[in-house]
Amino acid sequence: MGLTNNDIMKKLRVAHKLRDEDIVKILALVDFKVSKSELGALFRNENHPKYVECGDQILRNFLNGLIIHLRGPMPKKK
Repeated sequence: MGLTNNDIMKKLRVAHKLRDEDIVKILALVDFKVSKSELGALFRNENHPKYVECGDQILRNFLNGLIIHLRGPMPKKK
C-alpha cells in the first residue's frame, strides 16, 4: 500500500510547517481557490465521515504553488 495524495499533502504540510491559511495562500498563487473547511476534510482521518480524498488536481496545484512560494515567480524570458 503506497502513499495517497492525502498522505503527501499531510507530509508536505508538516515538513514546511504550513497552516491552513498558508496552504490557501499557496493555492491562490496558481489561481486555485479552496476554503479552509475543504482543506480540513483532506487532512481528516480516513475513517471520519467527512473525509475527502485529495484529487490529483489539488495536489498538482499545491505543488506548483509551493514552488512559487519557495522560489518566487518564474523570471520572464527575453
